Amino acid sequence: MQFDCLDVESIVGFDWDEGNIHKNENKHGLKWTAIEEVFFNEPLVIIEDFKHSCIECRCVALGYNDASDLITVIFTLREDKIRVISARSMSKKERKVYERA
Repeated sequence: MQFDCLDVESIVGFDWDEGNIHKNENKHGLKWTAIEEVFFNEPLVIIEDFKHSCIECRCVALGYNDASDLITVIFTLREDKIRVISARSMSKKERKVYERA
C-alpha cells in the first residue's frame, strides 16, 4: 500500500520511547507487544488522519492482535519506523469501517 505520507514497504520496525511504551497498557490495558502484532495480521486497514496531521503525517490502523482483539492504533512515521501515539479497543464506528474494508 502507498499513502501520501506512508510508504509501508519502507518500514523497518517500531520506535518506542520510555514515556510512551507503557502508556497504552496503563490507560487501555494494551501491552506494546500486542499493539505491534496489529501490523502483522491481515486484514489491516490504514487511513490517513488529515484532521490531526498538520505538522506530520498521522495515520489510523485498524486491525487485530494475535489474541483477536480488535484494536485501533494511532501512529506516525519517524524516518522508517512506526511511532505509536496511542492504541485502544476499536469503537463501534471503527468496527463498521473495518468490517466493510
